[in-house]
Amino acid sequence: MSRTVAVIGGGYGGSSVAKALDTEAEVVLIDPRDAFVNAAGSLRALARPDWAGNAFFPFDTLLARGEVIRERAVSADPRGVTLASGRRVDADYLVLATGSSYAYPAKPEADSTAEALDALRLSHKELDASARVLILGAGPVGLELAGEIREVWPDKEITVVDPAPRLLPGFRPELREDLHRQLDELGIRLRLGSAPIAPPATPPGRSGTFTLTTGDGSELTADIWFRAHGVSVNSGFLADGGLTGLTARGQVPVTETLQVRGHEHVYAVGDLTDLDEAKMAGYAMQHAEVVARNIAAQLRGERPTAVYRPAAEPMILLPLGTRGGVGQLPSPDGPDVVTSDTVSAYKGTDLFTGRFAELFGTARS
Repeated sequence: MSRTVAVIGGGYGGSSVAKALDTEAEVVLIDPRDAFVNAAGSLRALARPDWAGNAFFPFDTLLARGEVIRERAVSADPRGVTLASGRRVDADYLVLATGSSYAYPAKPEADSTAEALDALRLSHKELDASARVLILGAGPVGLELAGEIREVWPDKEITVVDPAPRLLPGFRPELREDLHRQLDELGIRLRLGSAPIAPPATPPGRSGTFTLTTGDGSELTADIWFRAHGVSVNSGFLADGGLTGLTARGQVPVTETLQVRGHEHVYAVGDLTDLDEAKMAGYAMQHAEVVARNIAAQLRGERPTAVYRPAAEPMILLPLGTRGGVGQLPSPDGPDVVTSDTVSAYKGTDLFTGRFAELFGTARS
Protein backbone atom coordinates (compact mmCIF):
# COMPACT_ATOMS: atom_id res chain seq x y z
CA MET A 1 0.00 0.00 0.00
CA SER A 2 1.18 3.52 -0.79
CA ARG A 3 2.12 5.67 2.19
CA THR A 4 1.66 9.20 0.87
CA VAL A 5 0.55 11.85 3.37
CA ALA A 6 -0.40 15.24 1.92
CA VAL A 7 -0.33 18.06 4.46
CA ILE A 8 -2.15 21.17 3.22
CA GLY A 9 -0.73 24.16 5.05
CA GLY A 10 2.66 24.71 6.66
CA GLY A 11 1.72 26.64 9.77
CA TYR A 12 2.12 25.55 13.37
CA GLY A 13 0.07 22.37 13.05
CA GLY A 14 0.92 21.42 9.48
CA SER A 15 4.69 21.79 9.84
CA SER A 16 4.64 19.78 13.06
CA VAL A 17 2.65 16.91 11.48
CA ALA A 18 4.89 16.87 8.41
CA LYS A 19 8.04 16.75 10.55
CA ALA A 20 6.69 14.00 12.81
CA LEU A 21 5.74 11.75 9.87
CA ASP A 22 8.79 12.43 7.69
CA THR A 23 10.40 9.10 8.60
CA GLU A 24 7.11 7.20 8.63
CA ALA A 25 5.64 8.00 5.21
CA GLU A 26 6.08 9.85 1.92
CA VAL A 27 5.17 13.33 3.12
CA VAL A 28 4.12 16.11 0.75
CA LEU A 29 3.76 19.53 2.38
CA ILE A 30 1.78 22.07 0.36
CA ASP A 31 1.97 25.80 1.14
CA PRO A 32 2.18 28.95 -1.02
CA ARG A 33 4.83 30.53 1.21
CA ASP A 34 8.55 29.89 0.93
CA ALA A 35 8.90 29.72 4.71
CA PHE A 36 7.10 28.94 7.92
CA VAL A 37 6.11 32.16 9.69
CA ASN A 38 6.20 32.18 13.47
CA ALA A 39 3.29 34.58 13.81
CA ALA A 40 4.12 35.02 17.49
CA GLY A 41 7.17 36.98 16.32
CA SER A 42 5.47 39.13 13.67
CA LEU A 43 4.65 42.01 16.02
CA ARG A 44 8.21 42.23 17.32
CA ALA A 45 9.40 42.04 13.72
CA LEU A 46 7.50 45.27 13.03
CA ALA A 47 9.02 47.08 15.98
CA ARG A 48 12.53 45.65 15.47
CA PRO A 49 13.34 45.02 11.81
CA ASP A 50 16.86 43.89 12.73
CA TRP A 51 15.18 41.00 14.60
CA ALA A 52 12.52 40.28 11.94
CA GLY A 53 14.41 37.47 10.21
CA ASN A 54 13.93 35.36 13.35
CA ALA A 55 10.24 34.98 12.54
CA PHE A 56 10.82 33.11 9.25
CA PHE A 57 12.03 29.53 8.80
CA PRO A 58 12.55 28.28 5.22
CA PHE A 59 10.66 25.08 4.46
CA ASP A 60 13.67 23.54 2.75
CA THR A 61 15.21 22.69 6.14
CA LEU A 62 12.09 21.05 7.60
CA LEU A 63 12.00 17.62 5.94
CA ALA A 64 14.81 15.14 5.34
CA ARG A 65 12.83 12.87 3.01
CA GLY A 66 9.56 14.59 2.17
CA GLU A 67 8.67 17.06 -0.57
CA VAL A 68 7.55 20.67 -0.20
CA ILE A 69 5.33 22.08 -2.96
CA ARG A 70 5.04 25.83 -3.00
CA GLU A 71 1.51 26.19 -4.30
CA ARG A 72 -1.98 26.95 -3.10
CA ALA A 73 -4.60 24.21 -2.81
CA VAL A 74 -7.88 25.01 -4.56
CA SER A 75 -9.78 21.76 -3.97
CA ALA A 76 -9.52 18.54 -1.97
CA ASP A 77 -11.27 15.19 -2.00
CA PRO A 78 -10.71 11.91 -0.11
CA ARG A 79 -8.06 10.85 -2.65
CA GLY A 80 -5.94 13.99 -2.87
CA VAL A 81 -5.52 17.67 -3.61
CA THR A 82 -5.82 19.90 -6.66
CA LEU A 83 -3.48 22.89 -6.80
CA ALA A 84 -3.93 26.32 -8.36
CA SER A 85 -1.63 25.34 -11.26
CA GLY A 86 -3.91 22.40 -12.06
CA ARG A 87 -1.43 19.92 -10.68
CA ARG A 88 -2.91 16.95 -8.85
CA VAL A 89 -1.37 15.43 -5.71
CA ASP A 90 -2.80 12.00 -4.94
CA ALA A 91 -2.53 10.88 -1.34
CA ASP A 92 -3.56 8.08 0.99
CA TYR A 93 -3.88 10.44 3.94
CA LEU A 94 -4.79 14.13 4.02
CA VAL A 95 -4.08 16.59 6.80
CA LEU A 96 -5.96 19.88 6.51
CA ALA A 97 -3.90 22.58 8.20
CA THR A 98 -4.53 25.84 6.35
CA GLY A 99 -5.20 27.86 9.49
CA SER A 100 -6.60 31.36 9.32
CA SER A 101 -5.82 34.83 8.03
CA TYR A 102 -5.42 37.88 10.23
CA ALA A 103 -4.70 41.54 9.74
CA TYR A 104 -1.13 42.65 9.02
CA PRO A 105 1.30 42.85 10.81
CA ALA A 106 0.15 39.91 12.97
CA LYS A 107 0.32 37.79 9.83
CA PRO A 108 2.32 38.91 6.76
CA GLU A 109 0.41 39.42 3.54
CA ALA A 110 3.20 38.36 1.16
CA ASP A 111 4.03 34.72 0.43
CA SER A 112 7.69 35.59 -0.17
CA THR A 113 9.92 36.09 2.87
CA ALA A 114 11.85 38.84 1.09
CA GLU A 115 8.65 40.74 0.30
CA ALA A 116 7.30 40.25 3.81
CA LEU A 117 10.52 41.64 5.31
CA ASP A 118 10.42 44.62 2.95
CA ALA A 119 6.87 45.37 4.07
CA LEU A 120 7.86 45.18 7.74
CA ARG A 121 10.80 47.55 7.18
CA LEU A 122 8.54 50.05 5.43
CA SER A 123 5.94 49.89 8.18
CA HIS A 124 8.66 50.32 10.78
CA LYS A 125 9.79 53.55 9.12
CA GLU A 126 6.21 54.82 9.00
CA LEU A 127 5.72 53.92 12.65
CA ASP A 128 9.00 55.52 13.66
CA ALA A 129 7.84 58.79 12.10
CA SER A 130 4.49 58.76 13.94
CA ALA A 131 4.04 60.25 17.40
CA ARG A 132 0.51 58.96 18.08
CA VAL A 133 -0.42 55.32 17.50
CA LEU A 134 -3.94 53.92 17.39
CA ILE A 135 -4.60 50.17 17.67
CA LEU A 136 -8.12 48.97 16.90
CA GLY A 137 -8.66 45.81 18.92
CA ALA A 138 -7.81 45.11 22.58
CA GLY A 139 -7.48 41.35 22.31
CA PRO A 140 -4.16 39.56 22.81
CA VAL A 141 -2.80 40.71 19.42
CA GLY A 142 -3.60 44.38 19.95
CA LEU A 143 -2.20 44.44 23.47
CA GLU A 144 0.94 42.54 22.50
CA LEU A 145 1.50 44.96 19.62
CA ALA A 146 1.14 47.89 22.03
CA GLY A 147 3.73 46.33 24.33
CA GLU A 148 6.24 45.80 21.52
CA ILE A 149 5.83 49.39 20.31
CA ARG A 150 6.21 50.79 23.82
CA GLU A 151 9.45 48.88 24.46
CA VAL A 152 11.09 50.38 21.37
CA TRP A 153 9.49 53.85 21.56
CA PRO A 154 8.98 54.90 25.21
CA ASP A 155 7.63 58.34 24.27
CA LYS A 156 4.96 57.51 21.71
CA GLU A 157 1.32 58.05 22.58
CA ILE A 158 -0.38 54.63 22.24
CA THR A 159 -4.16 54.19 22.40
CA VAL A 160 -5.96 50.85 22.16
CA VAL A 161 -9.67 50.93 21.33
CA ASP A 162 -12.22 48.12 21.54
CA PRO A 163 -16.03 47.98 21.66
CA ALA A 164 -15.89 45.26 24.34
CA PRO A 165 -16.40 46.57 27.89
CA ARG A 166 -13.48 44.68 29.46
CA LEU A 167 -10.19 42.99 28.64
CA LEU A 168 -9.80 39.22 28.20
CA PRO A 169 -13.22 38.03 29.35
CA GLY A 170 -13.17 34.43 30.53
CA PHE A 171 -9.82 34.74 32.31
CA ARG A 172 -9.21 35.08 36.04
CA PRO A 173 -9.98 38.51 37.58
CA GLU A 174 -6.49 38.78 39.06
CA LEU A 175 -4.99 38.34 35.58
CA ARG A 176 -7.07 41.22 34.24
CA GLU A 177 -6.18 43.38 37.23
CA ASP A 178 -2.47 42.78 36.67
CA LEU A 179 -2.88 43.48 32.96
CA HIS A 180 -4.54 46.84 33.66
CA ARG A 181 -1.78 47.69 36.15
CA GLN A 182 0.99 46.92 33.66
CA LEU A 183 -0.71 48.83 30.85
CA ASP A 184 -1.08 51.84 33.14
CA GLU A 185 2.60 51.66 34.09
CA LEU A 186 3.54 51.50 30.40
CA GLY A 187 1.39 54.53 29.63
CA ILE A 188 -0.77 52.60 27.15
CA ARG A 189 -4.23 54.18 27.03
CA LEU A 190 -7.34 52.02 26.83
CA ARG A 191 -10.67 53.08 25.35
CA LEU A 192 -13.03 50.18 26.05
CA GLY A 193 -16.74 50.02 25.29
CA SER A 194 -16.34 52.31 22.29
CA ALA A 195 -15.45 52.05 18.63
CA PRO A 196 -14.92 54.42 15.69
CA ILE A 197 -18.00 55.12 13.60
CA ALA A 198 -15.85 54.60 10.49
CA PRO A 199 -12.27 53.38 9.97
CA PRO A 200 -9.45 55.84 9.29
CA ALA A 201 -9.10 57.09 5.72
CA THR A 202 -5.39 56.25 5.70
CA PRO A 203 -4.34 52.61 5.13
CA PRO A 204 -3.20 50.68 8.23
CA GLY A 205 0.53 50.86 8.84
CA ARG A 206 0.95 54.11 6.90
CA SER A 207 1.63 57.47 8.53
CA GLY A 208 -0.84 60.30 8.06
CA THR A 209 -2.63 62.29 10.74
CA PHE A 210 -6.37 61.64 11.09
CA THR A 211 -9.22 62.19 13.55
CA LEU A 212 -11.93 59.63 14.26
CA THR A 213 -15.29 60.01 15.94
CA THR A 214 -16.34 57.17 18.21
CA GLY A 215 -19.81 55.90 18.97
CA ASP A 216 -20.03 57.95 22.18
CA GLY A 217 -19.31 61.16 20.27
CA SER A 218 -15.72 61.66 21.40
CA GLU A 219 -12.79 62.14 19.01
CA LEU A 220 -9.46 60.38 18.60
CA THR A 221 -6.50 61.82 16.74
CA ALA A 222 -3.52 59.71 15.69
CA ASP A 223 -0.75 59.57 13.10
CA ILE A 224 -0.82 55.86 12.29
CA TRP A 225 -3.11 52.91 13.03
CA PHE A 226 -3.16 49.13 13.00
CA ARG A 227 -6.07 46.70 12.91
CA ALA A 228 -5.92 43.95 15.52
CA HIS A 229 -9.19 42.11 15.06
CA GLY A 230 -10.96 39.95 12.51
CA VAL A 231 -9.99 36.31 11.94
CA SER A 232 -10.85 34.60 8.64
CA VAL A 233 -10.62 30.80 8.42
CA ASN A 234 -8.71 29.62 5.34
CA SER A 235 -11.22 27.03 4.16
CA GLY A 236 -12.01 28.35 0.69
CA PHE A 237 -10.40 25.31 -0.95
CA LEU A 238 -13.14 23.18 0.67
CA ALA A 239 -16.04 25.35 -0.49
CA ASP A 240 -16.92 23.04 -3.40
CA GLY A 241 -17.98 20.33 -0.94
CA GLY A 242 -15.85 17.67 -2.58
CA LEU A 243 -14.45 16.58 0.76
CA THR A 244 -16.62 17.84 3.60
CA GLY A 245 -19.25 20.35 4.54
CA LEU A 246 -18.25 23.39 6.57
CA THR A 247 -19.78 24.90 9.68
CA ALA A 248 -21.34 28.35 9.66
CA ARG A 249 -17.92 29.71 10.64
CA GLY A 250 -16.23 27.96 7.74
CA GLN A 251 -14.61 25.34 9.92
CA VAL A 252 -14.27 21.57 9.51
CA PRO A 253 -16.15 19.17 11.79
CA VAL A 254 -13.77 16.70 13.45
CA THR A 255 -14.00 13.74 15.80
CA GLU A 256 -12.07 13.34 19.05
CA THR A 257 -9.30 11.62 17.06
CA LEU A 258 -9.19 14.75 14.84
CA GLN A 259 -10.42 12.82 11.81
CA VAL A 260 -12.71 14.83 9.56
CA ARG A 261 -16.19 13.45 10.16
CA GLY A 262 -17.06 10.78 7.64
CA HIS A 263 -13.45 10.02 6.64
CA GLU A 264 -10.97 7.56 8.14
CA HIS A 265 -7.88 8.91 6.38
CA VAL A 266 -8.53 12.66 6.47
CA TYR A 267 -7.54 14.78 9.47
CA ALA A 268 -7.66 18.47 10.40
CA VAL A 269 -5.65 20.56 12.85
CA GLY A 270 -5.50 24.11 14.13
CA ASP A 271 -7.83 27.00 13.39
CA LEU A 272 -9.60 25.02 10.69
CA THR A 273 -11.20 22.64 13.20
CA ASP A 274 -14.60 23.20 14.80
CA LEU A 275 -13.23 22.48 18.28
CA ASP A 276 -14.67 24.66 21.02
CA GLU A 277 -11.46 26.35 22.13
CA ALA A 278 -9.44 29.48 21.44
CA LYS A 279 -7.46 29.30 18.23
CA MET A 280 -3.86 29.32 19.41
CA ALA A 281 -0.53 28.03 18.12
CA GLY A 282 -0.03 25.86 21.19
CA TYR A 283 -3.30 24.03 20.61
CA ALA A 284 -2.51 23.51 16.91
CA MET A 285 0.77 21.84 17.86
CA GLN A 286 -1.05 19.61 20.35
CA HIS A 287 -3.46 18.65 17.54
CA ALA A 288 -0.43 17.78 15.40
CA GLU A 289 0.86 15.32 18.00
CA VAL A 290 -2.48 13.49 18.06
CA VAL A 291 -2.77 13.37 14.27
CA ALA A 292 0.80 12.15 13.77
CA ARG A 293 0.26 9.35 16.29
CA ASN A 294 -2.99 8.28 14.63
CA ILE A 295 -1.63 8.25 11.09
CA ALA A 296 1.48 6.38 12.24
CA ALA A 297 -0.80 3.79 13.83
CA GLN A 298 -2.81 3.41 10.64
CA LEU A 299 0.37 3.00 8.63
CA ARG A 300 1.20 0.06 10.91
CA GLY A 301 -2.24 -1.43 10.29
CA GLU A 302 -3.57 -0.39 13.69
CA ARG A 303 -6.61 1.62 14.73
CA PRO A 304 -6.13 5.31 15.54
CA THR A 305 -6.67 5.68 19.28
CA ALA A 306 -5.06 8.99 20.23
CA VAL A 307 -7.70 11.53 21.17
CA TYR A 308 -7.74 15.27 21.70
CA ARG A 309 -9.94 16.96 24.26
CA PRO A 310 -9.98 20.74 24.59
CA ALA A 311 -8.79 22.09 27.91
CA ALA A 312 -11.48 22.83 30.47
CA GLU A 313 -10.04 26.28 31.17
CA PRO A 314 -8.50 28.77 28.74
CA MET A 315 -4.77 29.43 28.82
CA ILE A 316 -2.75 32.36 27.59
CA LEU A 317 0.75 33.81 27.55
CA LEU A 318 0.51 37.48 26.60
CA PRO A 319 3.87 39.28 26.58
CA LEU A 320 4.09 43.04 26.84
CA GLY A 321 7.56 43.40 25.37
CA THR A 322 10.41 41.18 26.50
CA ARG A 323 9.96 41.69 30.24
CA GLY A 324 6.27 42.26 30.97
CA GLY A 325 3.04 40.43 30.37
CA VAL A 326 0.36 38.23 31.91
CA GLY A 327 -0.41 34.54 31.72
CA GLN A 328 -2.81 31.83 32.77
CA LEU A 329 -1.74 28.19 32.62
CA PRO A 330 -3.44 24.92 33.62
CA SER A 331 -2.54 23.23 36.87
CA PRO A 332 -3.91 20.27 38.90
CA ASP A 333 -5.83 22.74 41.05
CA GLY A 334 -7.31 24.71 38.17
CA PRO A 335 -6.10 27.70 36.14
CA ASP A 336 -3.00 29.33 37.57
CA VAL A 337 -2.22 33.00 36.99
CA VAL A 338 1.53 33.32 36.43
CA THR A 339 3.94 36.20 36.89
CA SER A 340 5.41 38.41 34.20
CA ASP A 341 8.76 36.71 34.83
CA THR A 342 7.17 33.38 33.88
CA VAL A 343 5.61 34.90 30.76
CA SER A 344 8.97 36.33 29.79
CA ALA A 345 10.79 33.04 30.38
CA TYR A 346 8.25 30.93 28.46
CA LYS A 347 7.49 33.28 25.59
CA GLY A 348 8.37 36.96 25.83
CA THR A 349 12.14 36.68 25.62
CA ASP A 350 12.39 34.87 22.28
CA LEU A 351 8.75 34.30 21.20
CA PHE A 352 9.42 30.57 20.72
CA THR A 353 12.24 31.20 18.23
CA GLY A 354 14.40 28.50 19.81
CA ARG A 355 11.62 25.91 19.60
CA PHE A 356 11.16 26.44 15.88
CA ALA A 357 14.87 26.58 15.21
CA GLU A 358 14.97 23.03 16.57
CA LEU A 359 11.94 21.94 14.51
CA PHE A 360 13.49 23.29 11.32
CA GLY A 361 17.00 22.09 12.06
CA THR A 362 18.51 25.58 12.23
CA ALA A 363 19.36 25.66 15.93
CA ARG A 364 22.99 26.31 16.76
CA SER A 365 24.72 23.76 18.97
